[in-house]
Amino acid sequence: MTKKEKISKVLEILREKFKEPKIALDYSNEYQLMVAVILSAQCTDKRVNIVTKEFFKILKKPEDMQKLSLEEVEKYIKSTGFYKNKALNLKANADMLIEKYGGVLPRSMDELIKLPGVGRKTANVLLGDLWGIRAGIVVDTHVRRLSNLIGFVDNDNVEIIEKELMKIVPKKSWYEYSHFLILHGRDKCIARRPKCSECEINNYCKFNEKNRKKV
Repeated sequence: MTKKEKISKVLEILREKFKEPKIALDYSNEYQLMVAVILSAQCTDKRVNIVTKEFFKILKKPEDMQKLSLEEVEKYIKSTGFYKNKALNLKANADMLIEKYGGVLPRSMDELIKLPGVGRKTANVLLGDLWGIRAGIVVDTHVRRLSNLIGFVDNDNVEIIEKELMKIVPKKSWYEYSHFLILHGRDKCIARRPKCSECEINNYCKFNEKNRKKV
């Protein structure tokens, strides 16, 4: 079975399992989603949602970020980790958004990744979740780990993984592929204790195949 055929089977099974994928971060507008995704780096979505529940009461647009001092931003986001760097990026991000884009998020990969704190992963999330634009594939820790375990890629570099996946995952499925693997990574393919015997896609998984041979 080729990688493309295997991906087709895996997507079919996970689509039946998870239905319509939806981002786990809470937000009310485009700007808030960008802030939430930036905060989610090295942090769980659950923790980010706890933080933004209070933060977003005063933060609706980049102009609100400009009004806050760096220390105030740090105080709100401290529990998300790496908060000093995130706060600096959020402040610089708001300044650039207002000065260069009139406070409105640009809708292209090239422009988004120029914003402080926004890399390809964040840009792909925004493009896919907000506007349905398929510019690439979101590669977070779950997607990186599962893509390697299943056998779709053999690399730890997120940029190389994204390029490899874009060759074998149908473009129409780029968005759901990432969401499905993130959800499956939390449900069955848990990093320290994968539930291989209960896994719905274990027949297509290279890691599970190796484990069976060891028995």
